[in-house]
Amino acid sequence: MRREIFAGSAVAVLMLTTAACGSSDNYGGKAPAVQPVGDSKQVGSGYGDPYGSGSGAAPAGAADKSGPAGELKVSEIQGLGSGVTDSAGITLYRFDKDTPKPPKSNCEGDCAAAWPAVAANDASVSAGIDAALLGSVERSDGTKQLTLAGWPVYRYAKDVKAGDALGEGVGGTWHVLGPGGKPAGAGKGAAAGAEKEEKEKKPAAEAKGGELTAVQNPELGTLVEDAEGKTLYRFDKDSAWPMKIGCVGACTDTWKPALPVDKNKVSGIAPELIGKVKRPDGTEQLTIDCWPVYSFTGDKEPGDTTGHNNKGLWFAITDKGKKAKVVG
Repeated sequence: MRREIFAGSAVAVLMLTTAACGSSDNYGGKAPAVQPVGDSKQVGSGYGDPYGSGSGAAPAGAADKSGPAGELKVSEIQGLGSGVTDSAGITLYRFDKDTPKPPKSNCEGDCAAAWPAVAANDASVSAGIDAALLGSVERSDGTKQLTLAGWPVYRYAKDVKAGDALGEGVGGTWHVLGPGGKPAGAGKGAAAGAEKEEKEKKPAAEAKGGELTAVQNPELGTLVEDAEGKTLYRFDKDSAWPMKIGCVGACTDTWKPALPVDKNKVSGIAPELIGKVKRPDGTEQLTIDCWPVYSFTGDKEPGDTTGHNNKGLWFAITDKGKKAKVVG
């Protein structure tokens, strides 16, 4: 049947595409040959880079951020409390995917361009940090990286002045380094999380009426939010049909692929538009009208749309699977 349709006109091909998009899984029980757009090793160095420069290179000044830390200090980080900075007041970070025992860095390549490793030489401490916690780890390129309590230490390419902490929470895995090696504000965050959980009497999906909900944004129109109230987005370098995934590797540190949902638990969105696609790594991702959808780690509060029109490539997705309008 499919061979007969493909032998027909271009109109027939479009009809097939529409039919496939309306299926329960977007690939009719067979995973399509989903491939990254271009060389997958290069995706993170362009539109996929965690800081969204779109250039494949770290922002100006990033090259200077791999130098020694000098005297580590305890500084007050807004909203987090005590965090560690270098001698110039630049915020230092740790990566949850690293290990402290034994120390090991898992940030290489594109990741290291966004998160320069701090050199181990000439490090010292001021009051509030135990000098015994200082150490080093050898990276894959043979250089020595500073560690604190076993955790490899990094700067963030987007932090440009003392006190900046733009890397906090990126990808859910990067955190300002606390004086003892734990994430800054870890205790405060745990207490806040417990308080929030206590206050919430209903699961988010139940409170919102489903796993996906169409909501009215006064500027952008009807948008789609997940069960946590996060705005969902589509990416211009993805392809709806044939399915191609343009956001892989480091890109997914910033743009999180949305998980598939039960099409019977959506509110305000036509169930036939809901599907899923198998990503190159074998995981499954939610689709709306064949477009893979993502959440943005830069959105901090329910209803935020800070990812809309990001670099002219990312757009909030509407209840029809279309790009939301660009305002201004």
